Amino acid sequence: MSGGVDSSVAAALMKERGFECVGVTMKLFTTEDIAENRHSSGAADSVARKPSAPRSCCSLTDVEDARAVAFRMDMPHYALNFSDEFKEFVIDPFIKTYRNGATPNPCIECNRRLKFEKLLLRARQLDFDYIVTGHYARIERAGGRFLLKKALDRAKDQSYVLYAMTQEQLERTMFPLGSLTKTEVRGIAGASGFINAAKRDSQDICFVPDGDYAAFIERYTGAESPEGSVIDKNGAVIGAHKGIIRFTIGQRRGLGVSCNAPRYVTAKSAKDNAITIGEEKDLYSRTLTARDVNLIACDTLDRPARVTVKTRYLQKEQRATAEQIAPDTVRITFDEPQRAITPGQAAVFYDGDLVVGGGTIA
Repeated sequence: MSGGVDSSVAAALMKERGFECVGVTMKLFTTEDIAENRHSSGAADSVARKPSAPRSCCSLTDVEDARAVAFRMDMPHYALNFSDEFKEFVIDPFIKTYRNGATPNPCIECNRRLKFEKLLLRARQLDFDYIVTGHYARIERAGGRFLLKKALDRAKDQSYVLYAMTQEQLERTMFPLGSLTKTEVRGIAGASGFINAAKRDSQDICFVPDGDYAAFIERYTGAESPEGSVIDKNGAVIGAHKGIIRFTIGQRRGLGVSCNAPRYVTAKSAKDNAITIGEEKDLYSRTLTARDVNLIACDTLDRPARVTVKTRYLQKEQRATAEQIAPDTVRITFDEPQRAITPGQAAVFYDGDLVVGGGTIA
């Protein structure tokens, strides 16, 4: 239970179905880790955030909201400390990926390593059968295989960030909201008298609530990102940047150089501590390689498969062919060139509503 309306309604639906439920809020980081970053940027602490400001999850008020909802349902509630695991499996890799010149998606790693691995292990140790979350996705069983499908509410579908789930995890997980719309979920929360029925959805990475990733990394590590070169596509140095962690593929603003026409970050090299900038047309490519691939719909792709692919959470799916070229590697060839394919992000491939699998863009 994150304190939001979705996980609260998920719990209520499971109680309605007759399950014995315990509410769990995961403590993922110390307040000092994020409060200092907020204060440095002039933003308020979580308990004093302006109502109009974007929200992240996991604040003190979120824990209190989760506890209040659990109390209303006469359900035990516990806060479990996973801060050491969160640092090891989410924050440290997040920092390492940025420093290596890629752009990570920590929400995917949190799902992979914490919610559906560490928390599931804890649930089994406590002799519970399932973990239940407020994710908008569906799990179905076909024969002896568990399948992950998109939510019926396409505007809220979260299957993209769940592609790394294993068969064992899918077997022991329930997503009660997969067949509901957000409007229906808020209606249930309101009818149940939940304190968070109208609460806004979280929007930011929880441990970087002000969105300033570079400032967080430098503050967290105590080390500034070194300045480096800005080069054009021919390798000529045309300026200097203030740290490679401040840039991502497709970025237009803050490049530190003056040009007669719009320029974009088209590549990053951690080895050379350089960013390459070019024209809009230089951002397009037709192929990508995805590594650390997890397949859900099948064990292997024994032949090239026609799929649709998302390379960003909010991107519209694009038609492509997926070919497995190694046990954990898939090559994607798009029908049409795609803009700003970004190393470190996830490529998730679908067959209609079905999540075939996904991996990290190399």
